[in-house]
Amino acid sequence: MIGTGYVGLVSGACFSDFGHDVICVDKDAEKIAALERGVMPIYEPGLDRLVASNVRGGRLSFTTDTATAVAGADAVFIAVGTPSRRGDGHADLSYVFAAAEEIAASLTGSTVVVTKSTVPVGTGDEVERIIRETSPDAEAWVVSNPEFLREGAAIEDFKRPDRIVIGADDERGRAIMREVYRPLYLNKAPLLFTSRRSAELIKYAANAFLATKITFINEMADLCEKVGGDVQDVAQGIGLDNRIGGKFLHAGPGYGGSCFPKDTLALLKTAEDYESPLRIVEAVASVNDQRKRAMGRRVIQALGGDARGKTVALLGLTFKPNTDDMRDAPSIAIVQALEDAGAVVRAFDPEGVEQAKPLMKSVTFCATPYDAANGADAAVLVTEWDVLRALDLRRLAAKMAQPILVDLRNVYSPQDAAAAGFQYSGIGRA
Repeated sequence: MIGTGYVGLVSGACFSDFGHDVICVDKDAEKIAALERGVMPIYEPGLDRLVASNVRGGRLSFTTDTATAVAGADAVFIAVGTPSRRGDGHADLSYVFAAAEEIAASLTGSTVVVTKSTVPVGTGDEVERIIRETSPDAEAWVVSNPEFLREGAAIEDFKRPDRIVIGADDERGRAIMREVYRPLYLNKAPLLFTSRRSAELIKYAANAFLATKITFINEMADLCEKVGGDVQDVAQGIGLDNRIGGKFLHAGPGYGGSCFPKDTLALLKTAEDYESPLRIVEAVASVNDQRKRAMGRRVIQALGGDARGKTVALLGLTFKPNTDDMRDAPSIAIVQALEDAGAVVRAFDPEGVEQAKPLMKSVTFCATPYDAANGADAAVLVTEWDVLRALDLRRLAAKMAQPILVDLRNVYSPQDAAAAGFQYSGIGRA
């Protein structure tokens, strides 16, 4: 497994838990040393225990030596980062291609090289070209196997997937991948075999569609506020239609994270390159970007339109619960909008503080939500962590200079908030 980031480490640990012998490779010697000590570079529930168990069982190990890890391997997974490229928004594939060159130079025997990273259409073709040019005599087949792991539920998603997509243009590559995923046959996980290019496109299409559902219900929430509807009723009413489904219909401050913002942008750039514009995805990306800062303005409005000198407590910072991931989190734009308006921001998050500190240098971070709310003029629930779902609202209100609660996740009912003494503002409610 080349790369010990989110995808590589979770995938490697789960494969080893199936009984495969897995070596995780990373150039970062400090990260490898930490992993050998049992220190995880990311927060993912249960990952530390899974890694420790398989290290003890001798099935999982870590190294910085690509050549040793690749030599004799049946399958080599590329799970390195593909961030948005500065300047034009295309996916930066430099790490993928560098990994392909190192792999090619180390191949021995028959090997399938698998792109696990999210990559644009045609990347597998280039990886194959690099391998053929670097090691012409290598017996290797390039396969696309996109991941569909949700942060916070990644281990469960890996072990009980709703589908496994394998893009292979050669039967020998498909045969090896069947063996790699054979342990999941017991769970009746469907293996979908496609062409390599189709598999590369499936990942982007899936994320763009889910981003569209989120953005759609967010815009419906805005309309509900204008016409006197309740977005939660609307979401339930359309979600019960099995053609639509209820997932990803929770109105909020916009999507963030490592996938949706980056992947929608990369898909748009691919569409531009092939002169096949994706107007719906363009609108989704634009509306979502605008929405995040609009949530900051919503807080300012709750403060009477003037935030200068006011103190605002943000409850939750990460883009979703059960992760420490701050990438493109709505809280970043909210903090910027509030500070631009002259507000002082305090914040609480159970796992994301260390990741948030470099992004929010003027924010004061607190140990509890009640500490964050102490003397604040408004409290803003940004991320629906479990620890924030059952706050003592009366205690929270008593701590504050002004009992204003802006609930961007609709965790609390307006009635309960009002009973606790709050002036309450939710999402998509009249």
